[in-house]
Parts: sequence; structure tokens; C-alpha cells
Amino acid sequence: MAIVGGGLAGSLLALRLAELGHGVDVYERRPDPRLGGAEGGRSINLGLSKRGIQALTEAGLIDAVMPMSVTMRGRVIHAPDGSTRFQPYGKDRGEVLHSIDRNELNRLLLDRAERYPQLRLHFGHRLVAIDKAARELEFEAGGASLKVRPDWVVGADGAFSRARQEMQRGERADYHQEYLEWGYKELTLKPRADGSSAIELEALHVWPRTHGLFVSHPNRDGSHTLTLFLPFEGPDSFATTRNEDEVRALFATYFPDLVPLLPQLVEEWMAHPVGSLVTTRTAPWSREDWMVLVGDACHAVYPFYGQGMNSAFEDCSALMAALARQHGDRAAAFADYERSRRPHTDTLAELSKANFVELRQKVQSPWFLARKRLDVALNRLLPRTWLPLYTMIAHTTMPYGDALARSQRQERILVGAAAGALAVVALGAWVALVG
Repeated sequence: MAIVGGGLAGSLLALRLAELGHGVDVYERRPDPRLGGAEGGRSINLGLSKRGIQALTEAGLIDAVMPMSVTMRGRVIHAPDGSTRFQPYGKDRGEVLHSIDRNELNRLLLDRAERYPQLRLHFGHRLVAIDKAARELEFEAGGASLKVRPDWVVGADGAFSRARQEMQRGERADYHQEYLEWGYKELTLKPRADGSSAIELEALHVWPRTHGLFVSHPNRDGSHTLTLFLPFEGPDSFATTRNEDEVRALFATYFPDLVPLLPQLVEEWMAHPVGSLVTTRTAPWSREDWMVLVGDACHAVYPFYGQGMNSAFEDCSALMAALARQHGDRAAAFADYERSRRPHTDTLAELSKANFVELRQKVQSPWFLARKRLDVALNRLLPRTWLPLYTMIAHTTMPYGDALARSQRQERILVGAAAGALAVVALGAWVALVG
């Protein structure tokens, strides 16, 4: 069988299938990432949480992956005046995230996949066409054309998937793509001379502003990868921050506490590209018993819930489980997989969009913080009954749609209880007044 795309989802799925004895050819358009640097414009740090951990555990890789990560116990919120506030991710030390370098993880997955003799990696192979009638893939490699006829195919080639485009060409397929009006640029906060971190290492740092948002992921060497989200256009945007004076003015206005920590700010700003953020939804995810999609190829999401990699890894687990349930009937397995996943990844897309507003505007609100504390208190009091939405998304494998529905039920209970308490208070006041 063939996998189009040798990124995180493609390489994890390849080794899972090879482990079962499948012959697997992985075709990746980029050069071998183990021989070069990161792909320009892509975020290099990711937050590994329960869903990704579960998928890596099933693949027997978690013991190799965890030493590559840095534990993030919660968020450190940086206010405009330079003060900070720590917000734990959950009620205990088990509810944490793990910061990991995308490229380092990808290299590990490829190394492990390559251990299987029946698995072959083909880099520099760009998919150009699919002949669905002949069940044939055509690649371009080194200026030459290569045609292959695998028994079946997985499209794992990202948000702008050529596999998806070719699979759905001429079909009654739905496809929706939405760009965020904000882009992102990455900078580096280097460690101190002694190798220690200049800010708290075991945390996700957030600088929430109306006109921008900084997020920082820690690295094992004491550095932090900073990601600045700004509008593409308008005041205080990437369009108005193009020269040295404009860059310094933006940081002096909104992020003055970062300025002394970034001595090469201007040089990095000019050297690093601006990335785009896209959400995609599509259907169908498969064609007959021959082709199926995983990861961003079928459901790219904004990064603000930290679930892109985790949901892609969960796709791999879900597809493997569907193949096992259907006992070799691939058409039934592909339909089963999509039916079990697509409603929930659609929900994740909406949650990720909503969390952008939370990170920018709500994390400093006293009402928001009080509501979060109440959620945690109820979770401690009723651990099996009451689960905060973030806990369900990041720290369980509960399907995304089920998590949202449960959160909404809990919200109705809380609103009803508050209304009942107010009614009792009002009744007591009335009795006191007339009595």
C-alpha cells in the first residue's frame, strides 16, 4: 500500500501498518527532514496531550518520545504591565501538556518506520495526478515521472492535500476552506549564558493583547519558541510592521517586557516568514476500498486548542481500529472510520476557533478566571461527574463532540443552580419584607 505524505501522521501510520506485516511505500514531496532543517513558515513546536500520547503508546513509542519533550504544567499569563499569573491546566500534576519539536518527532517516527524491511521511504516525490479508474498514482521525482499501482492508498499530505484534490476531482464532494485574517511569525527566546531559561521553563507562556497574541513553547535547551499572531492588515499588523522602527514600536507598545529578552529581535523578524492559518472541512474522506484520508488532509484546524497533531495521531488509531473491526473489508472500514471521526473533527474546528478569542481576550478577565476556578473546584469535588471542557479535550480521549455536549449540559446545570439560588434569596427577601 502507499502513503502520500511522510509527516507526523503519515510516518506514524506507516510504522503501524508495517508492524502488521503490510508492505508500505511512503511518498513525501520534501527532502528527507533528517538531512536538513525545518520547513519554512511552519510552527516547529507542538503540545502533546492525551490523545497523541495514547496513539504513541499504542505504537510502542511513548517511552522514546517523552524524553524529547518539556512538561508544561499550565499557562503563565503576561499582563501589559509586566506582571504574571500562573494558571494550571488541571486539578493535579497529571493534567499537563508536553512541548515537543515537530521536526525532532518526525525524525524519530521516520527512523522507527525505516526499521521495517517491507517499508520504503521515497523523498522528493511530488504527487501530480491520480487515475482513479486505473487505481494509479503519478509522481514527479528529479524531473522524471513515476507511476505506481498500490493495492490501496492513504492521503496524509496536509491541509493543501493533492491526494484529496485528486481523489475528489469530478466527484460530488464537499470542501470548505477558511483562512484566519491573522498570520503568525516565529522568534526565539534564547537561554541565559548558563543554559537556564530566562522565563519559567515548564509552562506555556501567553501574552494576550487585543492587537496581538504571543505564545511561547519551551525547549529542552532552555530556549523558548515564540509565536506571534497578528492581523495581516490594518493598524498594528504585519502590513504595518516591516522595518526596524515599526518592529521596535510594536514591541515597545504591546510587549515591552519581551524587548530585553530578544536582543536579535529585528534580525529575526526580517529573516523569518509570515505563516498562514487555515481550517478545512471536507467529505467524503475515502473512495471505495482504495483510498482514505487522515490528519490535516481531511480536517485542518487552527492551532489554538493545541489539537492538530493530537487529532491527526488519533485518526491513525481510529483507522487502525476500524480496519481491525471490519476484518479486511477496507470499504467498510473506511466508512466506519469516517463515520466515527468526522462529526468530532468538525466540532474541534469550532472549538479551535473559539479558543483563539479565549487566549486573546478572556484569560485575564476576572469573571473568566472565577469560572475556571469553579470548574476545577467542582471537578475535585465530583471527579467522575463534573469535567471542565478543556480537561475533556486535552486530558481524555472522549470524542470531541461528546465532550462539547457534556460541557453544555454542565453549563445548563450550573445556570439552573444559580437561578435557583437567586430565587431562594429573592423569596427570602420578599418574606422578610412582607413579614
